[in-house]
Parts: sequence; structure tokens; C-alpha cells
Amino acid sequence: MNNKKNRGFGSVSVLIFIVLIFLAFWVTNQSQQRSRTLTLDEYHEAVEGNQVESAVIYQDQAVPTGQVELLMKDSGEYRYVNISNVQNEQNYLESEGISCELSEVPGENVFLTSILPTIIMVGAIFLLFAFMRRQSGAADGGAGAKAMNFGKSRARMSTDKDKKVTFDDVAGLKEEKEELEEIVDFLKNPQRYIQVGARIPKGVLLEGPPGTGKTLLAKAVAGEADVPFFTISGSDFVEMFVGVGASRVRDLFEDAKKHAPCIIFIDEIDAVARRRGTGMGGGHDEREQTLNQLLVEMDGFGVNEGIIVMAATNRVDILDPAILRPGRFDRKVLVGRPDVQGRFEILAVHARSKPLGDDVDLRQIAQTTAGFTGADLENLLNESAIYAAKQARMYITQEDIRRAFVKVGIGAEKKSRVISDKEKRITAYHESGHAILFHLLPDVGPVYTVSIIPTGNGAAGYTMPLPEKDEMFNTKGKMLQDITVSLGGRVAEEIIFDDITTGASQDIKQATSLAKAMVTKFGMSKEVGLINYDNDSDEVFIGRDLAHTRGYGEAVAGKIDEEVKRIIDECYEEAKTIINEHMDVLHKCASLLLEKEKISREEFESLFTESSQEEQMLPE
Repeated sequence: MNNKKNRGFGSVSVLIFIVLIFLAFWVTNQSQQRSRTLTLDEYHEAVEGNQVESAVIYQDQAVPTGQVELLMKDSGEYRYVNISNVQNEQNYLESEGISCELSEVPGENVFLTSILPTIIMVGAIFLLFAFMRRQSGAADGGAGAKAMNFGKSRARMSTDKDKKVTFDDVAGLKEEKEELEEIVDFLKNPQRYIQVGARIPKGVLLEGPPGTGKTLLAKAVAGEADVPFFTISGSDFVEMFVGVGASRVRDLFEDAKKHAPCIIFIDEIDAVARRRGTGMGGGHDEREQTLNQLLVEMDGFGVNEGIIVMAATNRVDILDPAILRPGRFDRKVLVGRPDVQGRFEILAVHARSKPLGDDVDLRQIAQTTAGFTGADLENLLNESAIYAAKQARMYITQEDIRRAFVKVGIGAEKKSRVISDKEKRITAYHESGHAILFHLLPDVGPVYTVSIIPTGNGAAGYTMPLPEKDEMFNTKGKMLQDITVSLGGRVAEEIIFDDITTGASQDIKQATSLAKAMVTKFGMSKEVGLINYDNDSDEVFIGRDLAHTRGYGEAVAGKIDEEVKRIIDECYEEAKTIINEHMDVLHKCASLLLEKEKISREEFESLFTESSQEEQMLPE
């Protein structure tokens, strides 16, 4: 209702403001017209040049002087000239054939010419400022986003008027929901815990990769408990003015206490709760003051007061230890990537509002999307719906999902890109080398799609495997096979063209990174031993790692380099041996790719079947 009133007030204010502006303009224009006087020379030139339509002479009876009002022919505007003798000017105008009329001098209306325009302009300015102030006050639903009110919290409170999210809307997070059930139960029945002296956690930290459903899970807790939900991003606390973030924290907790029991959810808390004492920014840094105030507020509200602080982060390792201790964020809930059953449930949730064709198998899609988060799966079905809409179809087919899978996993195909026949041939053999190794090595396949169509990420083609199961651990054997597959494209180029291209640069980078991790991180090298020499170079937090140094000497560094090279060389030789043994399949696969540009799993595997049948038909 208040929003409707605000909108009504805004519309009326704008209308009144426009009317006042036009009225002021009209009055001012009238005043300006009366001030357009001519000199005597201009007056005679206009009269004798036949530019005057008619004239009115205004005369004060007490004196012979007066003023002539001339109506100009071309413009239709009025011009004025002061005269010394009314009778002489009347005779002059009539002699020039201009009709002339005598009239008394009108008294100047000071109110219309001076007072009214001033009142209108002052009123318009006042109305404009009132409108801007009201709009500013209503911008956050009355949360206090008025001009210069920087210290007010920017948190948005969701109540029962908003669309409620419950645990039924959160699929694939069974254990995580079970951990949060007691939070819901406390918010519903706090007396049950208070009477036995239990202290419910003040804070719950949701940790996990992006897109796994941390924010959705926090909303579901509030929805299940039917309590107000204050949501804010960590970056909303930070302002260029030191002390504003701390003020916003105080204001947020004051609002929360008025609506207890409730949930405060801080998304991306690492934006404001990073580790202190890094020597960067000093003790008066805005983030540090905001964090200090957050720590004080979490300590300040009483035990079982009914306020639960929930937060989400992707980088728990960079958070300040003080915020993770008991009494603040008492509990950490790891929200990981869903398994195959979780992916199936997530797909089912997102498919509720999307009509699916008879050939769509959500369980098969769940099996082929290992590593996808909930956000990835939602995006997959959304892209599928977009493909269906482009085809003017009212339902989604399996082919739509397959095309969307390629777009989400690899990048949009650039079929319009012009590629020379030589580059196509090189790409065809490169991708065929990858595909053969994916198919023959037991732990990395099978092949899902092989294509020589360029993609949006800059690749000239791609070979997409089809992981059919989720694995908790990676084995040394599988990692070696991954390296071997990565080198398959370069090997095929060398064998067929006796030359190499830059197309394998990303493959070499991935193989080197994996081999180095085997040696320095996972203890999979006998020469280096079971010692972790990894320096976490991929996860640099500048405040903590600014002065980080290598924890081993040159002799060990040389040995690590030798082991990495040994692993790469051995995998390269294995890839070369396998591809040489299946040279007929390599040629057939490349020819088929040059013909069709993209082949499916069935088409690719049929090449091995044909090759096996041909070998059996050869005479011994």
C-alpha cells in the first residue's frame, strides 16, 4: 500500500512540476515580449519596408509622448517603440498605409511580470527537492537510503510477503539440510533447547564452490523456520569513508534485534572478513574496522537471543581466525558439488517449469554431468529451453540438451568462422588422437563427442569425454592416463604431418600441471618421496603470501624438474605407441570428421568395430 502511495505521489508531483515550469515559461515569455523595443531608425525602417501589419498607439493623456505597438507581418510578433509626439506618429503611420488605433497606456501588472514568476520558480524547486527526498527514502523500502545517510544498513529484509523458499526447493544437499535442521528447530521451538542449557550456534558458515546453492540453502532455513531473513553482501559494508562499514554493521544488528527471531545472511563474507595483521592498509583500514565491529556485534547479542548469523564464502582459508572461533561462527557446513543422485534431483527441480520431450532422460543427463554444480545444471536446462524456443518448439528434446551441454562445457560453436582446408585437416587428426586414447585407456573415457568446429573459447575443435561415474579419489594410474590423453593431439600431428603446431599449448599446460602435482603434492614420485613441496601457488592470498618463499633448495628443485619431465616423456611415448597401433582408426576418424565436422560416440566406436572386422578378414 505504501508503495502505491509513493508511486501516486510521485506521478502527481511530476505532473505539477511540469505544469509549473510551463506556466513560468509562459509568464516569462510574455514579459520578454513586452521588452522588445526598437530604436527610431529600426522603427522607420520597418514601417517604410512594409514589414508592419498594424499598430496601436498607447498615449498618456497628460503628455504628448507615448508608445507604439507594432504587429510584424512575417513573424507575427510584437515590437515596441517609444515616441515623443503621438499625433505626428499617427499621421506618419496612416500616410504609410498602416491602420492605426489609439489607446490609453496600460498599467504594468507587477504581480504577473515579477512576483508570479518568482513564486512559480521557487515552488518548482521546492517540489523537486521534496520529490527527490521522498524517492530516496523509498529506494530501499524505507530502509533509510536517504541522501547523506551512509551509515544505515543496506540489508534487505525478506518476510512472509516474499516468495518463500523451503528445503523442498533445495535438491541434492541431503546431509547439509540435515545439519541445518536443528537451526530451524531452535527458531521454531527455542524453549526446548533453553530448558536443558543448550546453546544454539550463533553463526553458521556455509563453505563451498560457486553455484553449489549456499545462498539458496540459507533462504530455505529462514523459509522452513518462517522467520524474517536479512540478506546483505559483504561488499555492501565497505565504503570509501572509513567507519561507514562499522556503522552499517551496528545498524543491521539493531534492526535484527527488533525482528528476532530472525536470520542475518552475509553473502561473500570474505569481502569484509579477511585475515587482519597483513601490514597492508594498517589498523585504520576500512575492512578491518568493519570486521572488528562485526566481531563485537556477534559477541554482543546474548545466548539464545534468537538471531542466527549465516554467511557464505568460497575461500574459508583467507578468513580471519577470530571470526571462526566458537561463539561466533560456531559451525561450518561444507556445501560441495552434488553426486549423481543429487544432480538428478536438481534437474528434476529445474525441469518443473519446462516441458520435456519423451526422449529426455534426466537420469542419463545426471550421469553425464559429473562435476556440475546446481547453477551449472540450471544453466544447462535454460540453454536447452533457449534452443527449443529458437526452433519454435513448445518442448525440450534430448538434442537440445546435448547442444546445450557442449555450449556450457566447451563453449558456443562458431560455425561461421572460415578455416582453411589445411587447418581443418590438422585439427581433424589432432582431435582423432585425443579420441583414440580416450576410448582405449580404461579410466578416462568413453568419448561423447568429437568435433572440428571452432568454439567460443578459442579452440579449433574439441573431444568431449563422457564420465559415467563420480569418483571421490584420483589414482596415480588415472592421472597418468589423463596426461597421456592430453598429449594425444600433439603425437598425432607429429606422426601424420612430421611437424607440430601451437594448437597443443593448452594440452601441454594441463599435462605439466598434473605431473607437477603428482610429484610435489601427492607424493607419487619415488625419487622425490612422500614430502609435500607444493607452495599453493594457485591459491595466492597477497596479504598472507606476500613474503612466501620456496621451502626447498636448488637440489630438490632440480630433482622435481627431472621427475616432471620423466612422467611427461613416458606418457608421450605411451601415447605414440597406442596411436601407431591404431593408425587405420586415426585415418578413418579424421576422414569422417572432415566429412561431417562432428561425430557422436556411436559413430566413433563403430570405427573400432570396422577395424576389428577387417583384421579378422585378413589371411593369416
